[in-house]
Amino acid sequence: MLASEGGTVFHHSGWLAALERESGRRALRLACEEPDGTLSGVLPLMVARGLPLGLGGAAAGPRLSSLPRTPVAGPVGTSETAVGALVAEALAQAAAAGLRLQLKPAAGALSLAPGLHGSPWRRSYVKPLPADPDLLRFGNSRNHGRIAWAVRKAQREGLLVRDAASVDDLREWYRLYLDVSRWRGLPARPYRLFRSAWERLRPGGFLRLLLAHQERSGRDRILAGSMLLRLGDTTFYAFNGRVREALSLRPNDLLQWHAMRDAAAAGYRWYDFGEASAGNEGLARFKAKWDTQTRTLVRYHAPPLPGGEIEYGPAGNREWLRRIAVGAWHRVPLPVTALAGDQLYRFL
Repeated sequence: MLASEGGTVFHHSGWLAALERESGRRALRLACEEPDGTLSGVLPLMVARGLPLGLGGAAAGPRLSSLPRTPVAGPVGTSETAVGALVAEALAQAAAAGLRLQLKPAAGALSLAPGLHGSPWRRSYVKPLPADPDLLRFGNSRNHGRIAWAVRKAQREGLLVRDAASVDDLREWYRLYLDVSRWRGLPARPYRLFRSAWERLRPGGFLRLLLAHQERSGRDRILAGSMLLRLGDTTFYAFNGRVREALSLRPNDLLQWHAMRDAAAAGYRWYDFGEASAGNEGLARFKAKWDTQTRTLVRYHAPPLPGGEIEYGPAGNREWLRRIAVGAWHRVPLPVTALAGDQLYRFL
């Protein structure tokens, strides 16, 4: 996986297997090998069918991607030569299949091959971690104090944090994840993705599901949970679920506090909160309040997307239509949202 050369958990065979389970399609695993047999580069790819009838624009069309439904997983290698060879082969594979190529490097620019065009995509929020978790700080004293207050409030309310220990925990967390996705107006990923990731990544320590829970009247209830994916020097905050009515108890603040302290203690140097889409100011504020650094993710396409497209969906003045759709989505039963998301992600 060449983690020391920029590989992430999204290059791990367990993540590829989870994507294969989710989509029902096989991944293409490109590797660059030196004359002495040494592995010098890898690039995972998978075909995305694309939405029918041109829905979502060219960005949601058929493509060979690294990887679909994954934030970052571009080519990594021990040299520019190895990365260049991987990109050239990916271009050839996409051309042979009649597909657009989409590459998603974690950082840095790719040496552009003819026809490969890079465009800024979204801002990603990353927190540097100290070697000593007791040195973890969140900006100035006022901001740090607010976060510390929220954590103490959660603790005063009797909230505790533990690792998910069973598939039953995973299933209960998934129901919370469905509700978050519905509230954000987003389709939910199917349960089988998380079950496969749980089975393939958790045993090696590459996946951790942290749960904030509270015991009341002899009943232990999960109020929130964060799924973390880990490899090399980075822990990714990947998925979240919560009980909306319990947000005033600050379970998410407690979870992030624990997750970052534990990651620092385990030797991880970066805690990646992931990206926030344009216009999602609430999510951006939550990720920024932890004194994060911002990085601009770049998406590369060949051929380039038309008209400067970088996101799914229509641009322009249709925000009113999106708000109506999200309002309607809030009233859809959770099992129906799960079924709809399952069908949609077969195309994306």
